[in-house]
Amino acid sequence: MYAIVDVAGKQYKVAKDQYIYAPRLDGEAGSAVTFDHVLLVDNKGKVEVGAPTVKGMSVTGKILEHVKGEKVTVFKKKRRKGYVVKNGHRQQFTKVLIEKIS
Repeated sequence: MYAIVDVAGKQYKVAKDQYIYAPRLDGEAGSAVTFDHVLLVDNKGKVEVGAPTVKGMSVTGKILEHVKGEKVTVFKKKRRKGYVVKNGHRQQFTKVLIEKIS
């Protein structure tokens, strides 16, 4: 059984006992989180597609930790002007363990 869930504008295919790295969510490590925007559910070949969401379905998970992604280098330059800027960015994510699809 798996589901496709919308979390903060991004879609994730989730299954029970799977980890996902979602954009940073509110809550402490160890707290429960529920995702109500379930777009699709597949239960042993029986596919249920929502319009836009599947009614009565939700995905429950547990926040394990807050982590940072890999560093992305942002480099800007304008030729012949002497303009050079180099910055870095690390996106913050939340590691979530999917516990139940119901």
